[in-house]
Amino acid sequence: MATSINLDDALKSRVRHLAGLRHRSAHAIMCEAIEQYVEREERREALRQDAINAWNEYQASGRHVTQEEADAWLTKLAAGEDAKPPECHG
Repeated sequence: MATSINLDDALKSRVRHLAGLRHRSAHAIMCEAIEQYVEREERREALRQDAINAWNEYQASGRHVTQEEADAWLTKLAAGEDAKPPECHG
């Protein structure tokens, strides 16, 4: 499927310059850039949805760990210990 985009002259020149340096087509450079952007934004949206779901679950159940509990667990993990996550309470 063909898709067209309009680039201003400055950006078009930058893409062509980079394509020349990399011995690739401008088309390949743009496809790679769009793919990386879409993948990054999909990960960002998945993280946002996870946060919304976690907030909704907390609102419904009240189950949580305190910051101190989470910090203590993360400190152990950072030190290389095989620590179990703290128990949720509510």
